[in-house]
Amino acid sequence: MMDVRELKALLNLMHENGLVELEIEDKKGKVRLVRGTVALHDHQPKQAAIAVAPSKGANAPTANIQRKIQGKVTAPTVDKSPPGSIELQPNQKLVESPMVGTFYRAASPDADPFVEEGMQVRKGQPLCIIEAMKMMNEIEADTTGRVISILVENGSPVEYGQPLILLEVS
Repeated sequence: MMDVRELKALLNLMHENGLVELEIEDKKGKVRLVRGTVALHDHQPKQAAIAVAPSKGANAPTANIQRKIQGKVTAPTVDKSPPGSIELQPNQKLVESPMVGTFYRAASPDADPFVEEGMQVRKGQPLCIIEAMKMMNEIEADTTGRVISILVENGSPVEYGQPLILLEVS
């Protein structure tokens, strides 16, 4: 399986070349990246999303890897506003995704969500989980405040730097 640095490099390649889909196969396995759109709560602008679908393969060093890149260069169906262009008030802060993965509001499907809109949060409190490569990564509040809006649907794919939660800082 590719490491996070390799995946980030591929995501940058997709972005720079306007690729909507990218499939790579090497000795370690096969990865398919697909860009799409995700509708956000409260009629916020749409964000591009990336779904990563890894497949099985042998573990091999990354040096001297031949990669096969396939993809159509088509215009993505994304709002014309730049990603992350949410108008922030001076007392507001965005919690952004630190990685590509899947956004979850709770620790398990039958558990209560970590936070709800209108709820007070403290620094270090878990806000959500981003699942990346079968690893569950808790995203914590880096400040005390109140949740104004949760910008992503539960179970949706998210990309690096995508706004997840809007906080009113106290």
